[in-house]
Amino acid sequence: MASSNRLRKTALICGIGGQDGGYLAAHLLRLGYRVVGTSRDAQGSHFEGLVRLGIRDRVRVETMSLVDFRSTMHVISRTRPDEIYNLAGQSSVSLSFDQPAETLRSIVTGTLNVLESIRMLDAPIRFYNAGSSEMFGDTVAAPASENAVLRPRSPYGIAKATAFWQVAQYRMSYGIDACTGILFNHESPLRPERFVTQKIVAAACRIAAGEQHTLALGDLSVRRDWGWAPEYVVAMHKMLQSDAVEDYVIATGVTNSLEDFVSEAFAAVGLEWREHVKSDPRLKRPSEISCSRADVSRAEAQLGWRARFTMRDVAHLMVEARLARAELPLRRAA
Repeated sequence: MASSNRLRKTALICGIGGQDGGYLAAHLLRLGYRVVGTSRDAQGSHFEGLVRLGIRDRVRVETMSLVDFRSTMHVISRTRPDEIYNLAGQSSVSLSFDQPAETLRSIVTGTLNVLESIRMLDAPIRFYNAGSSEMFGDTVAAPASENAVLRPRSPYGIAKATAFWQVAQYRMSYGIDACTGILFNHESPLRPERFVTQKIVAAACRIAAGEQHTLALGDLSVRRDWGWAPEYVVAMHKMLQSDAVEDYVIATGVTNSLEDFVSEAFAAVGLEWREHVKSDPRLKRPSEISCSRADVSRAEAQLGWRARFTMRDVAHLMVEARLARAELPLRRAA
């Protein structure tokens, strides 16, 4: 048994309590990994995502503050992971405008502390860093590839761009097997309602049930590439299995407007969205990205990864999951 445990890979997931952390943990467990997750307060956290996925009792959790180097170093040296996935840090673009300093600190300092820990331990640890399409800013002219110029337009995007260059520098200067997955928008039933997609899905279901009458949103013309989170974590893992660890853009390659997403979510419960949705200028961001487009050719060619679900699938899957949890029937559009 001891020999078997030594051959088993260990993955450390920083920020396991979030959407991606839960799905990644489930995926790695299916592959036979020993999974350790971190949270700022492991004892006080409920890890609802892990519970909903039925894997809470199969994951060891540790308290770790990524912005505290000693805490980060201690957990990494004690758990001795083969792979580290950094999914922690402030994750809301909207909130980053209200908390720019905390956003920068949680993402940039946290990423640096993991990289420095790996360097000082001099261990053969492979490191995945969660990037974001927000690093690119507007991509109206052409879909963004791994070599696109970074023009972030939010504190969140700026922090992710800084962490991206930190990872690249440690890979080039210190030979650390580290990469950034530049993930475009990806959603699931585990999304909290502070994210606009879940806000829309929740409102559509409540309106259909007579519990709510209207939904206020910001700019409905913004365009995004929405994918299915359980698929995207597969790409994360694939990125660390390559002989040469590199950065990749992960997306569906299909862009839709927020209005399109709203239409699909309301249609899934048999409603005409125009009768219930209104635009509120106060909900618009200070510097909104009008269009987000992705070039996914490199991931397809080198990782063999391609998204199966696009925006319409995502909207319907999220509605079906929410209705199933509430034990409500799904009303089909005529």
